Amino acid sequence: MKYVIKILFIGIVILVGVGYYFKNTGDHLTGDKLVGIGILAASFILMPIFIYHRWKNKKVKDYMLTEENLNKMRDYDKKKENNKK
Repeated sequence: MKYVIKILFIGIVILVGVGYYFKNTGDHLTGDKLVGIGILAASFILMPIFIYHRWKNKKVKDYMLTEENLNKMRDYDKKKENNKK
């Protein structure tokens, strides 16, 4: 999965770069299309795949501010303060 993400990222960067090259050489219409396709691909293809890859096999509950997690944070802070003294 990470290789797919890397290949997509490199392809999108190349596509946007080529688009800006076309814009600088005078073919603004083709350049705008290539940059637009690159940005759309980054937004609607690369980003969801990246988010899925980073969040798979993770428990969402670990990242939520539940009462249990708040108590864990308070206990951690108290231990830190006691170690400083």
